[in-house]
Amino acid sequence: MTHPAALRAGAEGLAAALPPLLAQAEHLATTVMMGEHGRRRAGMGDEFWQYRPAHAGDPAHRIDWRRSARSDQHFVREKEWQAAQSVTLWVDPSQAMQFAGDGRHGTKADRAGLLALALSVLLIRGGERVGLAGFDLPPRRGELQLMRLAQAFVTPAQADDYGLPEARGMLPHSRAVMISDFMGDIAPVEAALTKAADRGVRGALVQVLDPQEEDFPFDGRTIFESMGGSLRHETLKAGDLRDRYLHRLAERKDRLAALARVTGWQFTTHHTGESAQMALLWLYRALERVR
Repeated sequence: MTHPAALRAGAEGLAAALPPLLAQAEHLATTVMMGEHGRRRAGMGDEFWQYRPAHAGDPAHRIDWRRSARSDQHFVREKEWQAAQSVTLWVDPSQAMQFAGDGRHGTKADRAGLLALALSVLLIRGGERVGLAGFDLPPRRGELQLMRLAQAFVTPAQADDYGLPEARGMLPHSRAVMISDFMGDIAPVEAALTKAADRGVRGALVQVLDPQEEDFPFDGRTIFESMGGSLRHETLKAGDLRDRYLHRLAERKDRLAALARVTGWQFTTHHTGESAQMALLWLYRALERVR
């Protein structure tokens, strides 16, 4: 049994990370926030959205006669679409995401958690429901849900070297986001995306890589070891591996992009040395495209 003092210290350390992460996420979200998360489109609701010219076939009761009286044509009063959608997130919790290269940009897990939480801020404050894949944290609205999500994203990494994408808990015809380096076995990714697509779930894949994983700046004697320690390879000529590695990485990206296309998802690669704002903006727009 864990000693109470150690448990308390761990809990306090975990809680201390929540306000900074949430503050970062909120700041990032404000850079791309556009109204109320782009929910503006016609449908069932109570709030006025816009007037549009009447078309042939529009019933007479939909025409706004007061607005039409000020013009030579008839106008229909449209209301805002208010059916809140559910978005399910899977953020890779594995050891591989703890890689930080030269340490200048933070870990892949740090960036993945920041993007996921900033997206959650945008979605929840736009009236949508956000949760995690699986059944521990189903989609909900509200500031309390943001705190729950923040806590999930600062929880220590799991023991596995590479993450296994989770499609359970995704509601039919909802949207989802998977954030990972996708450097492990591709089969679980294919299985999860296929399962999601079969349920009408559409969404976005974000591959987060460290700049060193993209450039492979290694030469001479080098020891490569997985973050979990289960894989290890030593070579005297690391530079000779560069072309093969880059070829395999390009193949992995192509396979992920093809998988996204056939399942109706969106795919991008983001580097921790790049702007988090641009990645969040891409995610924001990707979810709009897969509505």
